[in-house]
Amino acid sequence: MSQDDAEFRAALAGIADAEGRIQSARLKDGIASLVIDTTGLAAEARAGLEQRIRAGLIGAAGIADVRIAMTEEKVKRIILAVGSGKGGVGKSTVSANLAIALARGGRKVGLVDADVYGPSQPRLLGTSEKPESVDNRIVPVETNGIRMLSLGQLVEGGKALAWRGPMAAGALGQLIEGDWGDTEILVVDLPPGTGDIQLSLVQKWTPTAAVIVSTPQDLALIDATRAIDLFRKTNIPVLGIVENMSGYACPHCGEVSDPFGAGGAEAAAGVMDIPFLGRVPLTLNIRQSSDAGTPPAAGEGADAEIFRTLAARIVEALNRM
Repeated sequence: MSQDDAEFRAALAGIADAEGRIQSARLKDGIASLVIDTTGLAAEARAGLEQRIRAGLIGAAGIADVRIAMTEEKVKRIILAVGSGKGGVGKSTVSANLAIALARGGRKVGLVDADVYGPSQPRLLGTSEKPESVDNRIVPVETNGIRMLSLGQLVEGGKALAWRGPMAAGALGQLIEGDWGDTEILVVDLPPGTGDIQLSLVQKWTPTAAVIVSTPQDLALIDATRAIDLFRKTNIPVLGIVENMSGYACPHCGEVSDPFGAGGAEAAAGVMDIPFLGRVPLTLNIRQSSDAGTPPAAGEGADAEIFRTLAARIVEALNRM
């Protein structure tokens, strides 16, 4: 090995975070050529690594130029659609807490707020941070242990979006194709119904599986059945149904009542031959925590345990797939 080669290797060894990512390195005629594995790095981290490599090599061992090729192993990402046929069933609250519970279980999780007309995830997750765009890709904001993108981060609060289907689908594409890095599970909080956003998702990005959220009442279950039918017709496996707002325990006397009925979602799951994933009760804590942007799944206690149980059952179902 020549002295220049020895200095070149020594300079490489001194570059922070480069060890293990250099797939090949060559020095010839004062030009250093490198191939760098950037799997799992966000755009900002990739740019920082490239800058450190150039700064560490220029001038060392007579190097006049540094040429870098970056490669990335594609991560096989699970896209988990969370849908409902009807609005007002708490689907976004379930989506946010489910994403956090999955992350606390050891997964790298992202959350897309695909309800372009009524985005609520920034409020539920307690963040007003605006995402940045790097190389024409939106970089998700990190909050509560997950990554998140929502149109609510990009549009002024309280402003109506008078968009037709193609514009809404285009906005969805920017969110799903954001720079998610090494995210393993991407939870997609869909708008209610079976419209353009749902069709765009299943046709272009093909979710790995879907979860349906409903309240126990008959009207919500009728609409939930339509959402299940859409996924079945497009060959998207339905992992099961979650019964939200299932029973209310009076904080004063402890008596349990059922303002939205009881057991309807579990019965419907049996009829439709899909798993029943569990119940989320109607509690003051879940409502107050959600309004305050402090999701219960990020803490401890009975409410957090409910979402951890749901997350574990979903992971089991995904593993069986």
